[in-house]
Amino acid sequence: MIKHIVFFELAERAEGKSKVENAEKIKSELENLRNLIPEIKKIEVGINCPNAPKTNFDIALYSEFESFETLDTYQEHPEHKKVAAYIGKVRISRAAVDYEI
Repeated sequence: MIKHIVFFELAERAEGKSKVENAEKIKSELENLRNLIPEIKKIEVGINCPNAPKTNFDIALYSEFESFETLDTYQEHPEHKKVAAYIGKVRISRAAVDYEI
């Protein structure tokens, strides 16, 4: 089992939307990928709480895959690439960890 964890820091405004609007859009679109990409075993997206430290990242993505091959399939899937392209336009930074259990 591969666990894929990603954190995103978003710009205050991008693509004509506020950080909050972009976070909600990203959450919705990432979570919808479970309906489009069968390789996803589990996906969960959290938006940082407003009263949490401002130094935290804005979004956390937690997902599980059967293998690194299925993770690669997910990352190359056209629907994932669409969401990733949007995230690329609105994020300031990204951190990720992939590990096997």
